[in-house]
Amino acid sequence: MNQTDLDRLLGRLVEIGASDLHLKVGYAPRVRLNGELRLVGGEQAVEGEDMEDLARTIMAERNWNRFDQHFEVDFAYSVQNLGRFRVNAFRQRGTVSMVFRHVRPGTQSIADLGLPDVVRRLADEQRGIVLVTGPTGCGKTTTLAAMIDHINNTRECHIVTIEDPIEVLHRDNLASVSQREVGFDTESFLVALRSALREDPDVILVGEMRDPETVETALTAAETGHLVLSTLHTGDSVETINRVIDFFPPSQQRQARVSLASALRGTICQRLIPTADGRSRVPALEIMVVNGRIQQCIVEPEHTSTIADIVAEGDYYGMQTFAQSLSQLLQEGLIDLEAALAAAPNSHDLRITLQRQGLAQAVLD
Repeated sequence: MNQTDLDRLLGRLVEIGASDLHLKVGYAPRVRLNGELRLVGGEQAVEGEDMEDLARTIMAERNWNRFDQHFEVDFAYSVQNLGRFRVNAFRQRGTVSMVFRHVRPGTQSIADLGLPDVVRRLADEQRGIVLVTGPTGCGKTTTLAAMIDHINNTRECHIVTIEDPIEVLHRDNLASVSQREVGFDTESFLVALRSALREDPDVILVGEMRDPETVETALTAAETGHLVLSTLHTGDSVETINRVIDFFPPSQQRQARVSLASALRGTICQRLIPTADGRSRVPALEIMVVNGRIQQCIVEPEHTSTIADIVAEGDYYGMQTFAQSLSQLLQEGLIDLEAALAAAPNSHDLRITLQRQGLAQAVLD
């Protein structure tokens, strides 16, 4: 396989609307389409020497040097008239593998993505921290891009994004948008975040909070009058709070809880669910909006687990559980019961929610 073959494969990926291309030595290429990994028809297995040469060809020298030292690297790859791709190259069993994620052109709005209005309200916050969470490939980047786009179209402010790599390009509208890529424009998330505090920002997007220092600096930025948007690989609001606190040593966790209770504005925990027609996926969301009760539960560790109950009762604030979100998608006919039960963190809770909302018992049997 050479670069021409790669560009042809990426063209097929874009044409069929797939999200990722997987290249692995000894096997034919695969693409992820609507959440499922599928073989690309008519393609031959990839040879080891070809993959090594291809990786070196499409990487900048700095990325190849990092890959040579650390055996894995993230970078961006662009194809003229086709688009931009986020790439992760890594070694497995001594050979090179690569995964290409298609960065779709343009930015969909919060409404276009089918996200509830509370997401817009969280983007309208002037200060504090909002966390978008979920597993890899659940659409966190797309949600954050829609929030940044909303701010860009409604506020005269300075937005600084720190990403690894940049996945969505934002042009200045009402806002001035400065986008920095780790490994190209800056050394690390932490270095860029500390620098951002001296760049007169109003909004700071941190692509991922990976270490205690970055978490601590993000909380400081949120407490000192900035809106900070970031992501974590957590499944729900309670897990998100516990994960942030666990970044700190035990001796600092009490103060960390106080800081987080003061700074956190909300969490958006999401998963992508296959639609009933099998043609696409839609987001199911657990949304927590921090109010006085939740602040108290964050500060007091013995009460943190009760946040799930507050979220279930918090529709006045725009809060919802995964079960409530899945139930709504079912009622709208966007997903079927099998997909909802498969995606539910607790299928029993989902069944109870459906019963409370008056769905026929026969549907649940």
